Amino acid sequence: MREKVILVCSDCLSRNYVTTIRRDSGKKLELMKFCPKCGKQTLHKASK
Repeated sequence: MREKVILVCSDCLSRNYVTTIRRDSGKKLELMKFCPKCGKQTLHKASK
């Protein structure tokens, strides 16, 4: 089963991306993504 998560910028806390992950993964997703509000590539963490 897959779960929808929102990726949040760690610098400005802007909610930029939506993706799906496996529900039984157990870890929070962390990716380096481009934040349009900051204008640079920052760490984005998963939230619900």
